[in-house]
Amino acid sequence: MTSTKPLKSNALTTILWLGLLTGTLDATSAILLNLKLGPEVIFRYISSALFGKAAFAGGPEMIVFGILFHYCFAYLFTAIFYIAYPACISVIKNKYVLAALYGTFTWIIMNLIVVPMSHIGKFPSKPSSIIINAIVLMICFGLPVVLVAAKKLKIL
Repeated sequence: MTSTKPLKSNALTTILWLGLLTGTLDATSAILLNLKLGPEVIFRYISSALFGKAAFAGGPEMIVFGILFHYCFAYLFTAIFYIAYPACISVIKNKYVLAALYGTFTWIIMNLIVVPMSHIGKFPSKPSSIIINAIVLMICFGLPVVLVAAKKLKIL
C-alpha cells in the first residue's frame, strides 16, 4: 500500500517556493515599471486596497501590509493554477498558450473584480498600461507555474 502523503507534501513545498518566486517576480516588475514611485509607494498603494488613503499617511506598517497582501494574492493565484494545471493543460494542450491565458485571467480577476471592490476602486484604464500589466502577469505568474507544474507533474 502506497501513501499519498509524500506527494501532497511535495506539492505543498512546490507551491510554497513557486508562490515566493511568482510574488517576487511580480513585485520586482512593479518596482522596475514604476521606478519614479519607488517600492514604498507601490506597497502603500497595495495596502490602500484595505486601508484606503490612510495607507499613504500611515507608518512603515502600511508598507509591510502591502507586502503581505501582495504575497497572499501571489500565493493564492499560484496555488490555484498549480492545482488546476492538469485539467487546464488537458484542454489547452500548449503550456505557453496556457501561461498567456492564465496571466490574462489573473489580470481580469485582479483588475475587474478585486481592485474595484477594494478602497482603490479603479484599475488602470490606459490601453498601454493594461497590455503591459497583462504581459507581466503572463510572464511572472503564468510562465513559471506552467513550467514548474509541467516538470513536477510530468504533464506535457
